[in-house]
Amino acid sequence: MIIYNVTTKVTPAIHSHWLQWMKEEHIPEIIGTGFFHDYRMCRLLEQDDSDGPTYTVQYFTDTLENYYTYLQEHAPRLRQLAFDLFGDQFVAFRTVMQVV
Repeated sequence: MIIYNVTTKVTPAIHSHWLQWMKEEHIPEIIGTGFFHDYRMCRLLEQDDSDGPTYTVQYFTDTLENYYTYLQEHAPRLRQLAFDLFGDQFVAFRTVMQVV
């Protein structure tokens, strides 16, 4: 199994709106691509939240091919939507893992 992990720190100014958007729009749209079959969203604890909270979303897929196809066909558009909505009020980094 492949896990596509997105870690995001959001400013307090957009926190509530961003969290609602993630749950109601962004995550369902990513799952709706058909390349991921499940996800898990977590808030990081024991972090300095003075600049805002940090979240991780892990998307689960069976093959690297699914992940790469998602990156080519959907990721640029979906990332741009986030920047269009929230500008520089968040920072995200991505990692890919394989369950062993």
